[in-house]
Amino acid sequence: MSELQINTTQNVKIKFTAAGLGERLAAFLMDNAIKIGYMIVMNMVFGLFDNMDQWSQIGLNTLLGLPVAIYTLALESLLDGQTLGKKIMKIRVVKIDGYQATFSDYIVRWFFRIVDIYILGLGFFVISSSKKSQRLGDMAAGTAVITLRDQVNINHTILEHIKENYKPTYPSVIKLSDNDARIIKETFLTAKQGQDYSTLIKLRKKIMEVTAIKEMKQKSDAEFIDVILKDYNFYTQNM
Repeated sequence: MSELQINTTQNVKIKFTAAGLGERLAAFLMDNAIKIGYMIVMNMVFGLFDNMDQWSQIGLNTLLGLPVAIYTLALESLLDGQTLGKKIMKIRVVKIDGYQATFSDYIVRWFFRIVDIYILGLGFFVISSSKKSQRLGDMAAGTAVITLRDQVNINHTILEHIKENYKPTYPSVIKLSDNDARIIKETFLTAKQGQDYSTLIKLRKKIMEVTAIKEMKQKSDAEFIDVILKDYNFYTQNM
């Protein structure tokens, strides 16, 4: 598996491990097993309506086939870059530029599946030869698939140690997403370790802009960002 560097919005490079071909193939097969299982159940349930006329049958088949057609697009959009297969295999779609993948990015990846998988089966060969383990859809959307298996340390997740009697300071942190919190934490730890005060200032300003926080109540940027991460964990864990 190759190493992947992602440039965050704060111009800090974060290293991830690109998901291997075996992991992606396993996730693909799991997702297809789910689709096949769904179709078998639907055929058993609606097989009772075989006496319908031809056009009614076509309409019903089209309606029942829609969830299969949009399965990947819908789940990646709703589950932050994961399908059920990807979730089981602990892999995820991310943007290479550090921004959170948008619905349009997932649409591009989904559209290119026609070429990558269903027409030419080219995607798996492209993944094998690509430095960033990307298929054509990833290249077009500016995305990559990373493995989450090595993210076992709390310092590598959005989780923070907070006391039971912790009192949050900034309720508006709920405007952040899990991906935002992850990027903030990774950037914060890297900048803090390297005493990169310029990046800390930029990060603090970006957080205040996104969350609409008007005034910083802490004495330093580092203290402010630390509180933001703790507040985010407090609200998301207690919702």
